[in-house]
Amino acid sequence: MKLIVGLGNPGPQYEGTRHNMGFEVLDIFADMCRVDFDKSGFKGVYAVVNNPSLPDKVILLKPETFMNLSGESVQPLMAFYKIAIEDLLIVYDDMALEPGVIRLRPAGSSGSHKGMQNIIDRLGSNQIKRIRIGIGEPPRGGADFVLSKPRGEEKTKLDGAKEEAALAIRDYLLHDFAYAMNHHN
Repeated sequence: MKLIVGLGNPGPQYEGTRHNMGFEVLDIFADMCRVDFDKSGFKGVYAVVNNPSLPDKVILLKPETFMNLSGESVQPLMAFYKIAIEDLLIVYDDMALEPGVIRLRPAGSSGSHKGMQNIIDRLGSNQIKRIRIGIGEPPRGGADFVLSKPRGEEKTKLDGAKEEAALAIRDYLLHDFAYAMNHHN
């Protein structure tokens, strides 16, 4: 069984913000798989993908703990379903990358992303696959920047990156993570 987690903040006031890239990628991927986030528990909402074209059952999770406490949703779900850390993939925004750029990495530090750091802390390991979606450096005030909505050309770039990240998830599930990295980095 695989677990794909998209990071974001719950609530309509955060929809479409830079910090909700993970949620939005999972929404796109769920649409591709024709599933809904129809289950709640583990401090989040989730969907189960039972697609015969995929080699494994997949859970898509959107934690509802707010970004900085994402591990409080991820760790209990993993324990309940006995999901190994090597079967976990996290999707989130990253200010260190230019808007619209995606990077797949098999492991590493959180880079200063508090949601990712909370997951690393709760799981006791940074050996976590991830897809980072570049949102660019803020002109000022990181919190205001990530919680605001992109516009114009930036929005177009981010929309393309979200689609690309959803395809990277598909390729990871159909092939493996190395294949997805080679095709989407």
